[in-house]
Amino acid sequence: MLFNSLTRRTEAFAPVHSGEARVYTCGPTVYAYQHIGNMRAYVFADTLGRVLSWKGFALRHVINITDVGHLTSDADAGDDKMEKAAQRAGQSAWDIARHYTEAYWADIARLNIRQPFKWTIATDYVPAMIAFAETIADRHCYLLDSGLYFDTSTVPEYGRLARAETGAGEGRIDSVEGKRHPSDFAIWRRTPPGETRQMEWDSPWGRGAPGWHLECSVMSEAELGLPFDIHTGGIDHREIHHPNEIAQNQARCASHDSGARIWMHNNFLIDRGGKMSKSSGEFLRLQLLVDRGFHPLAYRLMCLQAHYRSELEFSWPSLAAALTRLKRMVMAAARLGDTMAAEIKTPALVAAMAAFDAALSDDLNTPLALTQLEAVLTMKQAAPAERRAAAARMDEALGLQLFAIDRAALRVRPADAAIDEARIDAMMAARQAARAAKDFAESDRIRDTLNQAGVEVMDGDPLGWDWILSADAPRGESA
Repeated sequence: MLFNSLTRRTEAFAPVHSGEARVYTCGPTVYAYQHIGNMRAYVFADTLGRVLSWKGFALRHVINITDVGHLTSDADAGDDKMEKAAQRAGQSAWDIARHYTEAYWADIARLNIRQPFKWTIATDYVPAMIAFAETIADRHCYLLDSGLYFDTSTVPEYGRLARAETGAGEGRIDSVEGKRHPSDFAIWRRTPPGETRQMEWDSPWGRGAPGWHLECSVMSEAELGLPFDIHTGGIDHREIHHPNEIAQNQARCASHDSGARIWMHNNFLIDRGGKMSKSSGEFLRLQLLVDRGFHPLAYRLMCLQAHYRSELEFSWPSLAAALTRLKRMVMAAARLGDTMAAEIKTPALVAAMAAFDAALSDDLNTPLALTQLEAVLTMKQAAPAERRAAAARMDEALGLQLFAIDRAALRVRPADAAIDEARIDAMMAARQAARAAKDFAESDRIRDTLNQAGVEVMDGDPLGWDWILSADAPRGESA
């Protein structure tokens, strides 16, 4: 069962093509680095894809890269984000797109997000976008000096995804002289007279660039066909971008068909510190988490600990708690050894696997699924080899790499801390010997030396990690 934003209810997944799941995910506009709130959407989409694969569907997942057409707001006037970023950096828009696409792909890899069936690059599909627009222009569009616009009154129930034909969403759309309705949107934006854009093409409506909404309709149809199964994206797309995609799909199909059968949206990641916006200059990137010494999969686990449709608040303590939970699971997995059973037969394990499946089947209830995974890792009724087989099978759906992470990689170690870990371990061993000999003065001396270097000694640590490097450790010093 999956929650369909279009109908506002959970629905059984019935694929358009038997045995196959076709999924389209709105990817990033590559004018800047992605913040961790952006990345939550891709952890969610990856989890959805993993669960579909886990249940036996052949997955055909497409994620787009928007390298043209997305304006600096949801407006139909103003600067293209790519052009503006290029001007600011003194580089070409193509170079900007390449740099930030590669940075995004690096974050995808660090979060153990699987490669999709295909990455679709918007600029590769411009001829197809023009052809698509030509098929709907006479019945659904009108031409203004600034470009070709879609008349939203020509399709039934425009805005039903957002549950309003007019509403707060339209307040984010700048008025354009000559538009028939506030909700009408650009299909093709003409280059203003006297200007030259780095990214522009000839079209029947003048030289210019495609509208942002047109891109996803064209790329999803090209790679998945219409209709397809599931369209995912952040909840911010539910108000304007996705309703506009649906309108185009309806026009294209000459029917009430929305393109995708199910529309799914993850909720926001909330940062009370106010550094989630890319426009603020300094913002929360995955690299910042890594620089603070946190393994990227701690953030993946943090996302999985909340239901994808719930708001998730980010804080450094909550990330640290997720890392501790990940450490516990990695240590439990390591204790199961290297042998994996061919079958899972123990009744308690079979029941846990069924509960895990039921949780994921209930609109991706990953918080509940995690508790079942932890139960398997610590279960005493089954042999380690059988528990390993069950846990590894579960981890295929959650993507935490429990049997691949090196324990030492989970130590909190800021990137710029000049710490010799071998020396720390030796000092920790000497401290344990001093404590065993009841030489508490020597034990305290070693602890103080470590603390001065930013090493926090964790006496009685049930995980056996013994020490961590604090985020504010002195830089350029060694213990």
